[in-house]
Amino acid sequence: MFNLICKASPSLRSSFRTSPTHKLFFLQDHPLSSSGRILKSVANTSNEHSFTVCYLINSCGFPPEKALAASKYMNFETPNKPDSVLAFFRNHGFTETQISNLVRGSPPVLLCNPEKTLLPKFQFFTSEGVSSTDLTKILTRAPSILKRSLENQIIPSFHWFKNLLQSRKRTISAMKRNAEFLCHDFQTNLVPKINILRDLGVPESNIVVLLIYHAKALWTSTERFKDIVHEVKEMGFNPRRMKFIRAIHTRKSMSKSTWEKKVELYKKWGWSMDEIVVAFGKNPWCMSASKDKITGVMDYLINNVGLETSVVAQSPIIISYSLEKRIVPRCSVYQVLVSKGLVRKDFRLTTMFNYPENKFVRHIENSYEKEAPELLKLYQEILDRSK
Repeated sequence: MFNLICKASPSLRSSFRTSPTHKLFFLQDHPLSSSGRILKSVANTSNEHSFTVCYLINSCGFPPEKALAASKYMNFETPNKPDSVLAFFRNHGFTETQISNLVRGSPPVLLCNPEKTLLPKFQFFTSEGVSSTDLTKILTRAPSILKRSLENQIIPSFHWFKNLLQSRKRTISAMKRNAEFLCHDFQTNLVPKINILRDLGVPESNIVVLLIYHAKALWTSTERFKDIVHEVKEMGFNPRRMKFIRAIHTRKSMSKSTWEKKVELYKKWGWSMDEIVVAFGKNPWCMSASKDKITGVMDYLINNVGLETSVVAQSPIIISYSLEKRIVPRCSVYQVLVSKGLVRKDFRLTTMFNYPENKFVRHIENSYEKEAPELLKLYQEILDRSK
């Protein structure tokens, strides 16, 4: 199999045999039975491209079809330059897996000059307080940073974020979560959206939270972002509250049609439009749940437990809880309490859902140990079955 891939470049075989760092990812992960078409395509490429394809597969862990695609817009005849790039990454603390992921995310990096192109960027990030561990994670997640100009893109973007976030630490935290920020024109893509929020009176501290924790809300056109912000405000969210930011993030995470389908689904379970808006206001994540998750939780609580649909609407955080690991085990405890007449008239099942695990266990022990000593054992057994 290996001979078939590399037969267009006889010198390649000896190159890979003598280099212990080249791992034969292809031989391990792509059996002939599932890759015959790819092998034939590789064999039919030119000598130059066959070398590139073989190198990408065996040194960088590319799947054959991705190696073929990459070879159409990048090509090299000897391993000298790409070997120097891989050695550079190894010397800067990248694991083999991280190197493979980085190169697969941005194949042209193999053609860089490590000393002239890569090293100055590494030195800049280090000078700004980015640890080697953080830098390997950032670049593995967003390898396209290495294709950007240091002077014209990376440095101005980093300093813009640092000025906005008022902290190197916050800037690095934002990079770790959303390193792609450094790859975009902030004046065109970010400033207009931030100005929209400022014009509505969104506090700077909340804008900072948006940039660090909910930045995906900004990955859209300015017009769509403006429409989403307007829609969220029309629902009654206060721009000065953090829920306004969470609502924007949640609303942006789905298309208009998906949003409308979620609305219709809740209506089928008896929620009015007003209840949907109020529930979204209390806990925006209730609209992020999948249709199957919403249906499963509502069906169990309404048809098995007997809760009124309005009760769930008043505590929409329930939708985000695990059905198997929280809702079913705690409802089983509740049903035992009902059967023994131990539930007071003012008992609220939704409060039981919201308890942290250790507090819930203590509540059972302290309140019902004498009347229902089997409760804790029952609860633990149901939990164990859910694992």
